[in-house]
Amino acid sequence: MDIAKLSKRNHYEHITEQLKRLIVDGELKPGDKLPSTKELSERFGVGRSTMREALSALKAMGLIDVRQGGASTVLAPPPAGIESLESLVLNKRTILDLLEARQSFEIANAGLAARKRTEDDLAAFRLILNDMRVSLGDEEAGERTDLAFHRQLAAATRNSVLPTLFEAVSSQMELAIRETRRAELYANRSVSDRLYLEHVAIFEAVERGDPPAAERRMREHLEHVESILMKHLQLLQKYGEK
Repeated sequence: MDIAKLSKRNHYEHITEQLKRLIVDGELKPGDKLPSTKELSERFGVGRSTMREALSALKAMGLIDVRQGGASTVLAPPPAGIESLESLVLNKRTILDLLEARQSFEIANAGLAARKRTEDDLAAFRLILNDMRVSLGDEEAGERTDLAFHRQLAAATRNSVLPTLFEAVSSQMELAIRETRRAELYANRSVSDRLYLEHVAIFEAVERGDPPAAERRMREHLEHVESILMKHLQLLQKYGEK
């Protein structure tokens, strides 16, 4: 596998482009195993976190499959002009609208939950957070526990409409950006660690019965998530134009 070592660090976009070109040109064929993250990071001359970002981007494009433990297998590239997330890029406006809608009602949910939560709610939150902590880095478990936390928050508002609203918006988000969300938020250990701490901070504000703090922590969390997703969307759009 002929790759060029980078002259600058933290350029995972360039790594992504090099590996994508090798797959599209057929030098890397479907079923081929990529070297380990450690070996790839040494070949490119970058840190492992940078290499993991590049692999996550390739996975979101549908070009590789990354298994638990980091083993990566090349997949058949999509037909010319079609990316696995092309519909996501084309519907960027819809994604932005969904993120905006989610932020508006989830911040309100956090404040209401801080006022109306019960001891049973708090016990449920603790179980979810423990599950989240022990499964950090596992993308499927990360997605499951993240949804469980926000679903429990909606339930803790004691408002019959808000859980339904949450399910409606989250299901649309899942259809649009499931693979990107998994790759960028849950498979990346450093990101999932930070997201876990953000959920803990939201819970602690709810536990204290502090609505302003709960709303502030939720806003910070959602803005962080949005920044990660939009960075990745822009990267995919850039590659889709090449």
